[in-house]
Amino acid sequence: MKDLKIAIIGLGYVGLPLAAAFASKYQVIGFDINEKRITELNKGLDSTNELTPEQLDKVIGGSLKLTTVLEDVSDCTTFIVTVPTPVTSSKSPDLTPVVKATESVSKVLKKGDTVVYESTVYPGVTEEVCVPILEEKTGLKFNKDFYVGYSPERINPGDKKHTITKITKVVSGSTPETLKDLSELYGSIIEAGIYEAPTIQTAEAAKVIENTQRDINIAFVNELSIIFSKMGIDTNEVLKAAGTKWNFLNFFPGLVGGHCIGVDPYYLAFKSEALGYTPEMILAGRRINDSMPTFIVSQIVKQLLKQNKTSQNAKALILGATFKENCPDLRNSKVVDVYKELREFGFLVDVFDPEADAEVFVKEYGFEKLKEPANKHYDVVILAVSHSSFKSINPKDLLANEGVVFDVKGFYDDPDFLYL
Repeated sequence: MKDLKIAIIGLGYVGLPLAAAFASKYQVIGFDINEKRITELNKGLDSTNELTPEQLDKVIGGSLKLTTVLEDVSDCTTFIVTVPTPVTSSKSPDLTPVVKATESVSKVLKKGDTVVYESTVYPGVTEEVCVPILEEKTGLKFNKDFYVGYSPERINPGDKKHTITKITKVVSGSTPETLKDLSELYGSIIEAGIYEAPTIQTAEAAKVIENTQRDINIAFVNELSIIFSKMGIDTNEVLKAAGTKWNFLNFFPGLVGGHCIGVDPYYLAFKSEALGYTPEMILAGRRINDSMPTFIVSQIVKQLLKQNKTSQNAKALILGATFKENCPDLRNSKVVDVYKELREFGFLVDVFDPEADAEVFVKEYGFEKLKEPANKHYDVVILAVSHSSFKSINPKDLLANEGVVFDVKGFYDDPDFLYL
């Protein structure tokens, strides 16, 4: 196994840390179609902030080589696909990245090779969508000439504690021998241990329900926050009280975006509906969580009206734009929906996020990132993302006169603020 050569297809939040981890023991080639990404990484810059320049310097140019040329991975024997799996505007699974990655792999696949998928999909995609492409494009026979596996990614962007080697890895293979080989391969870098799933579909299903479960639990407390707001009860105080019971699950209300929790449930729902069953709870959870930006803005407008103010041309500042704290990732961030909703009510909106990717920020919001918010300038301040760097900001200093501070994350713990 020491002579094994691994290709990582896709070098984003999942692929890059995986490539670096494997490069500690094997020869690895990281492939990505984004030339800018490869150029930046070769200079020691990771725009996802998952790896430091020091971590990159240890492996790049040595055991890890990066490329945009597919032929450079032609002598690899294990191909691990780590591309994203988004949804379309109609909330249907968009398998385009997985399909294109599979087609790319098919151009270099040889007898005896193994292809592993880490991208989140609905149960059946690996064997029903990807394998037929590999067979058709190569003329090779599945489980005779080549083999496949599925090992769901468990990367938590921005989390420096639960890094890739410290999280239990689920693996599965298309044959018992493939499962054994992949279990040994991943086990050589994963300190937390390996769980061998009996089938590929089991592993696919396990991944998709991990985030669906979280989505439903957050939807429940989001619905509670709506109910309790109508009753004049502080939701966070209720959750603290209920949390004293040993088996109470600690989930908190908030915006649910990103490329996992806000997306994965649609993959499972799609497969379920294709089988003739409408998943009521899964879709209800999605509807509730997607409605939270509207609810937040409605609460702000009501509070302004109580102060005899109007939203028309009122100045609003949103603190945080990414989908989660201490992370530059703006994908599927629900803060964008809060921004749009405020604009519809006539607010003049600034967004301040020192962590966000500047290029994507401009694309999502249509203007340059705010370098620094001005004191005594805003009628409304919304803490949308709990970046650690915001601890140094006192939202009250940013308000022009009497204004509204809506702390979506319960970050500041100030009794004068509005909370979910």
